[in-house]
Amino acid sequence: MIALIDYGVGNLRSVEKALASVGGMVSLTSDADQIAAAEKVVLPGVGHFGDGMSGLVERDLVNPIIESVNQTKPFLGICLGMQLLFGGSDEAPGVDGLNLLPGTVRMFEGNTIKIPQIGWNQINPIGASPILEGIEAGSYAYFNHGYYCDPAKDENILATTEYGIEYASVVGQDHLYGVQYHPEKSQQIGLKILRNFVELCS
Repeated sequence: MIALIDYGVGNLRSVEKALASVGGMVSLTSDADQIAAAEKVVLPGVGHFGDGMSGLVERDLVNPIIESVNQTKPFLGICLGMQLLFGGSDEAPGVDGLNLLPGTVRMFEGNTIKIPQIGWNQINPIGASPILEGIEAGSYAYFNHGYYCDPAKDENILATTEYGIEYASVVGQDHLYGVQYHPEKSQQIGLKILRNFVELCS
C-alpha cells in the first residue's frame, strides 16, 4: 500500500489516479498511523514552500515522514514535495524544510527565461537509478515551477534539465527520490516514472 500524503496542498487526486493506473494501491491520508503502516510513501504538492511546510507541521506529519525515510521505506517527493525534502528555500526564508537531503531551493533568475517555467522540457538521466529505469535522455516531462533544487552533493542528482541553467530535476539517495516535474501530467514518461516507483523501488 502507498500512502499519498494529504497536507492541504492541491493536485492530489490526479496523482492518486495516476498511481492507481500503474498498479499502485493508494491511500490518500494525513494520518500518521497510516503513513507508518504503508509500504511506500508519496509526498506530492504544488504552491508555496512555506505553505507546504505549514501544512505538514499543522497536521503533525513532519516526524512521521522523517521516520518513514529513516526506516528505509521507499519515498517519492513530487514538485513541491521534492523541494520540501531539502533544508530550506529562497521562497520562504527562515522556514526549515524536512532536511532529508542536503542543499537548498533557489529561485530562477535571468532575463532570457520566463519565470515560472511552465510546460514541457527534457530530462537527462545521470547514471542508473530504479526510478529512471527505461527513461531515455531527452525525454520530455511537464514542469510548473519558479524555484529549483540545488543539492549540496552531486551524487544526489539523478537527472538534470536545462532552463537558463542546468539544474537537478530528479534527485535521490538510497530509497528516497524526488522529481521536480509532474509525472501525473507527463503522459507515458510520467506514468513510466510512477510505475518504476511502484514496481522497482525498494
